[in-house]
Amino acid sequence: MEFSIKSGHPPKASCDCIVVGVFDSRKLSTPAGELDKLAGRYLDGILRRGDMEGKSGSTLLVHGTPGVAAERVLLVGLGKEAEFGEKAYRDALAAAVRALKDTGSKNITITLSELPVARRNAAWRVRQGALVAHDVLFRSDQLKSKKDNASPSLSAIAFSVAGKDAKSASTALMQGIAIAQGMNLTRELGNLPANICTPTYLAQQAQKLAKAFKLKCEVLDRARMEKLGMGSLLAVGRGSHQPPCFIVLRHLGGKARAKPVVLVGKGITFDTGGISLKPGAEMDEMKYDMSGAASVLGAFHAMATMKLPLNVIGLIPAVENMPGGAATRPGDIVTSLSGQTVEILNTDAEGRLILCDALTYAERFEPDCVVDVATLTGACVIALGAVASGLMANDDSLAAELLEAGQTSGDRAWQLPLWDDYQEMLKSNFADIPNISGSRAAGTITGACFLARFTKKYRWAHLDIAGTAWRSGASKGSTGRPVPLLTHFLMKRAGKL
Repeated sequence: MEFSIKSGHPPKASCDCIVVGVFDSRKLSTPAGELDKLAGRYLDGILRRGDMEGKSGSTLLVHGTPGVAAERVLLVGLGKEAEFGEKAYRDALAAAVRALKDTGSKNITITLSELPVARRNAAWRVRQGALVAHDVLFRSDQLKSKKDNASPSLSAIAFSVAGKDAKSASTALMQGIAIAQGMNLTRELGNLPANICTPTYLAQQAQKLAKAFKLKCEVLDRARMEKLGMGSLLAVGRGSHQPPCFIVLRHLGGKARAKPVVLVGKGITFDTGGISLKPGAEMDEMKYDMSGAASVLGAFHAMATMKLPLNVIGLIPAVENMPGGAATRPGDIVTSLSGQTVEILNTDAEGRLILCDALTYAERFEPDCVVDVATLTGACVIALGAVASGLMANDDSLAAELLEAGQTSGDRAWQLPLWDDYQEMLKSNFADIPNISGSRAAGTITGACFLARFTKKYRWAHLDIAGTAWRSGASKGSTGRPVPLLTHFLMKRAGKL
């Protein structure tokens, strides 16, 4: 797909289709009105005849509009003008691309990017345009012997903006494409089955990424992890024939002595629950339990593409959680890299066991801050659904940065408390800390409280993406989240937003 910026007079543009918006109650948007003047009020006549109301997400394809260079005009419903905002804007973009991707339109011009959105500029509108278009056009048929329908005929999208916004919009378009490509990598990895996407495969993909962008990559094997004392991480993979890996990625684009941001991604390539076996229903979706790891790789891809002037370290503990004769049992006690002992009361609370050693390992980089990303708790799905990721942090300013990045990117998070009161729920008679509390209450928070015990030496935030990393049902598949949130967070720190 080719993307470009078009300024000047889009209604006169020669293309296969021009996309314009219509507000509810059949009111043409400003770009649509300009187009309709050329057409001698042809579009207004269509609306007056009741062919379209302008309801959000509705579309109407018009052929042969008089006085217009484009072969087709797509009318897209924007909903009520007074309520038009970020979500309505993204919904309209998605509806437009969805309506045109399988038509005969090869190159289109989208004027929706000219529409004002409260508190958002043209750069934001174009960046979102690239993200939405990639989302709609993404396919996951890489393992099908017969691919889905032939490739969409749509091959070029131009976003129209005012002349004064052309430069900033061009930069934003490049950023949007980079983020979308990072999201696509995350989706592709997430959608792979666990017999292909093993810990070793993840390590190979990290090495491939490092080679492509001249990053540094190191992979620690079981022997090195044992020597370091990563007893908690290693306990999770003992029942699997797949060897564990600990991946260290380095993007060193900042000043030599600048403290790095560390991103930590949970990489459970398949989670059966171990001896605490999960129910069989929907267990196939546990291939997505490495979505945190895939998100870190996607964020690195986006960041490296944009060449952000930052130092960023990526840490990915990658293991498979299986039952077996050597598997860790409920009641076992292990010693973590930090020296703290952990009583494993439930082997299905395994994500925190691999993350705690990764978080301790992060100390050696003397980080400015650390953000871990994990499909950690089903409780987060119950609390926030598929709309927002859960956010907990030991530093409110870091939390505020991430919340802002989520709002700007449209990949939102919601902060939950991390008060010391909740630590009272994590007590063991036999070890320093249990891996679960004795209650089902506040499961998302107590999971973060466990991790907090290993993050006292730096500023840290935890993103629980259990509800946002993938979709279930008929549209099952990885969402690529929270790559937009992470990259906007890094872009703001790099002064690129």
